[in-house]
Parts: sequence; C-alpha cells; structure tokens
Amino acid sequence: MAKILIVEDDKSLALSIQDHLELDKHRVEHVENGEDALAYLNVNTYDLIILDVGLPGISGVEVCSTFRSRGGKAPILMLTANNTLQDKESGFSAGVDDYLTKPFHVKELFLRVKALLRRPAALISDNLTVGALTLDRSKYAVLLHGNTIRLSPIEYALLEFLMRHPGRTFSQDELLEKVWSSASERTADTIRTCVRKLRAKIDQPGKPSMIENLHGIGYRLMP
Repeated sequence: MAKILIVEDDKSLALSIQDHLELDKHRVEHVENGEDALAYLNVNTYDLIILDVGLPGISGVEVCSTFRSRGGKAPILMLTANNTLQDKESGFSAGVDDYLTKPFHVKELFLRVKALLRRPAALISDNLTVGALTLDRSKYAVLLHGNTIRLSPIEYALLEFLMRHPGRTFSQDELLEKVWSSASERTADTIRTCVRKLRAKIDQPGKPSMIENLHGIGYRLMP
C-alpha cells in the first residue's frame, strides 16, 4: 500500500486512475492544478506522484522542479500528450523519474507505478514481520501467530507504516502526515482511537502493548 498524489486537470482520467489504484489498496489523493499540488506536497509525504505536464497555471515541469528544489524525494511519473525528445529532456532535467504518453492503457500505468514504487527501500518487500506479527502486502493480510486478524483500512495503513520502522518513534503530527489522507479528519483523537483499536486486535493478554506511547513524544512499534 502506498500513498499517491495524482495531479491532473482531466477529472475523468484522474478519477479512472484513482479508482484503479484504490482497488489495488493504495491511498490516493487528487488535485487539479499546480498550485494545489505544491500546497499538498508542502504538508504531506507521498510514496509516488503522478503528474500531468499541461496543468493550468503552474506547469507539471515547474511543480516537479519546485518539489525537487525543496528536497522532495518521491518518484514522479509524468503524463504528457507530447512525445518529443525536447519535452522529455525538460522533464528529466527537472527531476522526473518516468514518462507516460497519452493516451495510454491503464495496465501500462500500473506497471510503471509498480516499478517506481519498488525503488524506495521501505517498499521493496511484500512481507513485513515484527515479533509475532506478519503483514503480507501482496495479499493485504495481517497474521498474528499465523492467524489472520481483520483490520480496517486505516488500521492496516497505520500498522503497515509502523512495521516498516520498528522501534522508531513518530510524533502524532508525523503519523497524521504520513498515514492519513488530507481529506480525512486528522486530530490527536483520531490517532488515539486508531491505536486503541489496533491494540485490542494485536496485543496479547498479560503482555505489554506492542504499540508504545511515549508521553509527549509519540508512538512506536516494538517486537
């Protein structure tokens, strides 16, 4: 599961891409112009950006260049109606990782998305294991001592993120930024509620909780 931002002013195309990516269990957000894209990128962390070149106002190339100049590392798949070498040179110079020319088949987009998501080390393995917990990303399944446990999408997303970084402490603001979507309710109570529900499903009677709360600092997952 990855957190993906689509920047595309063609609403029907963007919604089609979003629907298919969400079916593959990704968390997807969509904006229609460069100004909104930069605003979202300034306060959120994404695993991948799907970026159209021909945006109203600030172009996709400008968005990419600004994002990279701010230290943005997420891979960028650029969508373009032009297939000229000059256009691609401009994009690659700005920091684009891959190009896809319109019109395209959705399957090709998925193949490129998967290839780009394999690049970050945190997303290489389909299986994550911490203590008695195993998370199988390919099957969207979580097992405790080999037994499947049922999680809501946001519980799954939070657990997956913490399992990628066992022992590392994250503040509430970091968790809201990295796990929750911009459109969702994002408060400290939101995190506390999600953590409480997760603990009820993954903790073992008589043992300390796997999700530690360091008062005033944040949360971490311990084996």
